[in-house]
Amino acid sequence: MIESGRRQSLGKRIWKNRWVYLFLLPGIAFVLLFCYGPMYGLVVAFKDYKISKGILGSPWANPWYNNFAMMFKDKKFNAAFFNTIRMGLAYIITGFPGPIILALLLKFPFTILFALLLNELRSRHYKNTLQVIYTFPNFLSWVIVGGLMTTIFAGEGVINSLIRASGGQTYGFLTDKSLIRPLLYATSIWKGTGWSAILYLAGIAGISPELYEAAEVDGANRFHKMWYITWPEIRSTAVILLILAFGGIMSKGYDQILNMTNAVVRDAAETIDTYIYRITFQEKPKYGFSTAIGLSKSVINFAFLLLANKLAKALGEGGIM
Repeated sequence: MIESGRRQSLGKRIWKNRWVYLFLLPGIAFVLLFCYGPMYGLVVAFKDYKISKGILGSPWANPWYNNFAMMFKDKKFNAAFFNTIRMGLAYIITGFPGPIILALLLKFPFTILFALLLNELRSRHYKNTLQVIYTFPNFLSWVIVGGLMTTIFAGEGVINSLIRASGGQTYGFLTDKSLIRPLLYATSIWKGTGWSAILYLAGIAGISPELYEAAEVDGANRFHKMWYITWPEIRSTAVILLILAFGGIMSKGYDQILNMTNAVVRDAAETIDTYIYRITFQEKPKYGFSTAIGLSKSVINFAFLLLANKLAKALGEGGIM
């Protein structure tokens, strides 16, 4: 009887909020169809997949972990794996300015710095102008950014033209393996910093003005208000973004790398995502092997997410779960 009453109560609650559930239905259907539905394809990682036979008709790999075992035997995969971790970490930490010690656990330190400074500007018109300048690069695709970088740094680009005009010797910026990764990090910071600042600016906008007024009464200057009021209020947001960044550490820079690298520097910037692309679409496809790599990458991302979340909690932050 109690169970029946609970079911009836649940049914009444659903009916009472039927319009809310109806409103959520398209979003739920989208997630189920495009996020959970494709997960069925992960079984390809455990099969000797043949296009002609389909997923169900293809035989299981013998042994079942064969596609995963191939990863450790593939030297190109091993190089791409370690390069992915190295570049993923570098994407996160390249923006950390040395003087800001408390930014060690943050994802976008320069973004935070810009957000803090923008909040302290007195002129609203100047502030809005700077916000437009900072956020504009985010709306440029990596195809456009790649073309822009080629125009600037190519052998006949702007920089080399200026060097040649001044009597100097031109340099192959885009064919230097030691330079390509710093160039990727720099363009990533330039493109994403301003847009990410919006999150911090939104957090800053929610801070009560009374806190600043009380600080002024106590004799605090602008730096004190930034350091003791603004920063603590947005620190939790920064930590959450850092945790999420670690959760995607194996998936950094795919579009950027494809559009900004060439055959000469490819090895220096090869990541797991670009490696999967190349072995699937530019060589004889091994779908089971590619799927196994993708599945392994997702598992590693999840492990980094849990590790970052646990570390954040150990340091006294809230974490994401």
